[in-house]
Amino acid sequence: MTRPSSPSPDLVCPGCGARRGADARFCPDCHLPLVFDGAAGEPPLAVSARHDRARKVKPQLSEGDLTRVAGAANQAEGEFIQGLLLEEGVPSMLRRSAGFDVPDFLAAGPRDVMVPASGVATAREVLLQAEILDEAVPGRPVAPGPLLAGMALALALGLLVLLLLH
Repeated sequence: MTRPSSPSPDLVCPGCGARRGADARFCPDCHLPLVFDGAAGEPPLAVSARHDRARKVKPQLSEGDLTRVAGAANQAEGEFIQGLLLEEGVPSMLRRSAGFDVPDFLAAGPRDVMVPASGVATAREVLLQAEILDEAVPGRPVAPGPLLAGMALALALGLLVLLLLH
């Protein structure tokens, strides 16, 4: 679609509404790309869903390696969690959990919700408020002493049951 050429078309920031000249491409305050002013008789350009989602992301929460913050039972639940995180500006992506990465499980099977390292604390806070995560820290190691004692007790009970049955 070609735009009618004019001596100086007005560009507008979609975030703050400030007007800029034709030589500017980005708003110096909001850092958003400038768009043509729809008041000149042109209908405003529709914003795609992808562009709308990208504008919600806070840049300071999108740095670092991807880290798993939550698990979802299926694709739909994972997308729900992604929506919750996006409302707080945290970008995220879904990854099929290990063992379920075969084509037969397209939308079924568990998903890992991954966020950049800078957004992990915010994501955990959002998911705790939504009661999707427990207060317990995931992957906390078990002390070897109580684990060994529990296994020895289970073995002794198993042997006792075998002796009584025999």
